[in-house]
Amino acid sequence: MKLVTVVGARPQFVKAAAVSGAVAARDARGEPPRLHEVLVHTGQHYDYEMSALFFEQLALPAPAHHLGIGSGRHGAQTGRMLEQVERVMLAEAPDVVLVYGDTNSTLAGALAAAKLRIPLAHVEAGLRSRNRAMAEEINRVVTDHLATWLFAPTRHAVENLTAEGLVEGVELVGDVMYEPLRAAAAAAPPADVLGRTGVALEDYGLVTIHRAENTDEPARLRGILKAITAVSDRFPVIWPVHPRTRAAMEGVEPAIAPRVHLVEPVGYRQMIALERDAGIVLTDSGGVQKEAYWLGVPCVTVRDETEWPETLDEGRNVLAGAEPDRIVAAVDAALARARPGPPAVHPVGAADAIVRRLCRSPSSR
Repeated sequence: MKLVTVVGARPQFVKAAAVSGAVAARDARGEPPRLHEVLVHTGQHYDYEMSALFFEQLALPAPAHHLGIGSGRHGAQTGRMLEQVERVMLAEAPDVVLVYGDTNSTLAGALAAAKLRIPLAHVEAGLRSRNRAMAEEINRVVTDHLATWLFAPTRHAVENLTAEGLVEGVELVGDVMYEPLRAAAAAAPPADVLGRTGVALEDYGLVTIHRAENTDEPARLRGILKAITAVSDRFPVIWPVHPRTRAAMEGVEPAIAPRVHLVEPVGYRQMIALERDAGIVLTDSGGVQKEAYWLGVPCVTVRDETEWPETLDEGRNVLAGAEPDRIVAAVDAALARARPGPPAVHPVGAADAIVRRLCRSPSSR
């Protein structure tokens, strides 16, 4: 049985590492059917810290096909991906195409598989922010409606799919990112960047901003920068800056305050260590919201909605939009509460469940 896995962005590398590891473990045990995975990297993320370093740290094999697409506007980028991913699928003739999450790489893989009538598996199906202005929302909705298997991480996700009439092929498997995070958090030493900046454990806020709704809207970005400057009076800030965000920040006021430490993007282990050891997280990333939730670190999300509503339980995560006063108030409120600690145990074994289900498909016989 041949799987073609399409990835392109750093959160997908983490998810793919979990499932690829389950594939390799099954084959090592000699369980039929034999699985052969072909990894396709679109090149959507291409910097060393956002791509190659993740492959190294997660023990992902080098991709069989690296398309080198790079960045660009949504239509152009997705179009180039679709053309080249289709070419790979025609050459490889897989039994199943596997895609993750909600990026343009996911959409391109889904469209190519659907047009070639290849069964499609979507890992992290059913997430909804209900904001169609987000490119990620379009990508995840379209992918779910094309998929043969919809592997949902949460009950909320299953309910979203049911509301859209998607019940066939839906399986609640849990989140494939949970076990890699748990292992990394237990093993990773404090991040090197803390020593370089002289910042102490739990004495800093961690910031990540990358979504187009924030980086491409000067008014929103200005508000977020103003809020980060204000909270840096309370504690130092570590900010691994996404390349798109760094470019968008040029010429935008206010200037970065001295206690805001802008650093280059970091690898997976370093990022988990930064999240684990932070006093609070400010982010617009869905993955970082989840990770902060699992790690028991207070989180303020600079968005107006989230596709992970369970993170809002008990005030563990707060939606604050991009208004400076609202963000600062949310930070102050989060710090005034007792640190929440990790939530109840999350289901484990998501990657194994996905692989077992695919091995029961007709194409595996």
